[in-house]
Amino acid sequence: MLKVAIVGCGKIADSHAAQIQRIKDCEIVGVCDREPLMARQLYERFPIQQYFSDLPEMLSVARPDVVHIATPPQTHFDIAKVCLASGSHVYVEKPFTLNEDEAQKLIALANEKGLKITAGHDDQFSHVARRMRTLVQGGFLGSGPVHMESYYGYELSRSGYAGALLGDPKHWVRRLPGKLLHNIISHGIARIAEFLTSESPQVVVHGFISPFLRSLGETEIIDELRVIVAGDDGSTAYFTFSSQMRPLLHQFRIYGEKNGLVLDQDQETLIKLHGARYKSYAEKFVPPVTLAKQYCGNLFTNLRTFLGNDFQMKSGMKYLIESFYRSIAEETPVPIPYREILLTARIMDAIFCQLAMKDRYTQVREQTPCRAALTN
Repeated sequence: MLKVAIVGCGKIADSHAAQIQRIKDCEIVGVCDREPLMARQLYERFPIQQYFSDLPEMLSVARPDVVHIATPPQTHFDIAKVCLASGSHVYVEKPFTLNEDEAQKLIALANEKGLKITAGHDDQFSHVARRMRTLVQGGFLGSGPVHMESYYGYELSRSGYAGALLGDPKHWVRRLPGKLLHNIISHGIARIAEFLTSESPQVVVHGFISPFLRSLGETEIIDELRVIVAGDDGSTAYFTFSSQMRPLLHQFRIYGEKNGLVLDQDQETLIKLHGARYKSYAEKFVPPVTLAKQYCGNLFTNLRTFLGNDFQMKSGMKYLIESFYRSIAEETPVPIPYREILLTARIMDAIFCQLAMKDRYTQVREQTPCRAALTN
């Protein structure tokens, strides 16, 4: 029986507890939060043995085999170090760490201790994402990706988490190097990192505050981001994050020299785009029929999954957690290669570095107005 603990008992911890209890041969032996009431409410709503407000005490008393870290990103590195040092494997919610340097150190420590660690990129393990991965690995694209497009839409409103962020100038998200983007975009970036072959891609960034947020007086939170990623092998990728674009897409497109694939996370659909064209007017009639058949196929696949009682919103999280636990029990490779975790962090570092440079340039430009005077 694998003993599991959760650190951080906020909203996302509910998802962790719910999915862990669906997995055989494991039990939640403790939860911890520096606010005792938060730890107690999670303990009372799920089959959990104990709750704590002190991490070292939980590690000493409950002695978990695995610890799930579901705290704000600023704390991931320090908490993960303590857990690894105590001998526990670690599952870290996204984003894995604040930067690549921290990620490198955690992975090195895990290897030194003979332990495993993973990142909470559960979107990559939904039913539709796994179907896409199988096709790519089977050579459907051809020799490899030529171009990728990752879209991540985010709803900003006055209610819920976004409302708390917009209304609180001291919100913990505002203290992240990349603020709102830092807490969210790793899902979309990780999709690109999985298939990108270059270890040090070029990254070009354009980010800005939407007119909507500016109308509310917001001056810090960037909610529109466009990124170009270029590998040294000639492959490219676009990443788009938007709070204003409609529909709010959660989509990934990948194109090879032979064929392409379109994954829609919201609709749980995967569409094959065949590279060869039909002759003459057949191009106007055959593809629509083919696409209609594919959408019907996705419908029936989703229905079978639903009837099989495995169509939960967080089914990808269950699969990732279960795969991580299996890698521990059977001493097999972790579900997300460390290379992908590090590459995701590397691209995010480049994004936030460029945004910070742009922000400093803008401040200097505003403080030092450009003078058009010419002298002979």
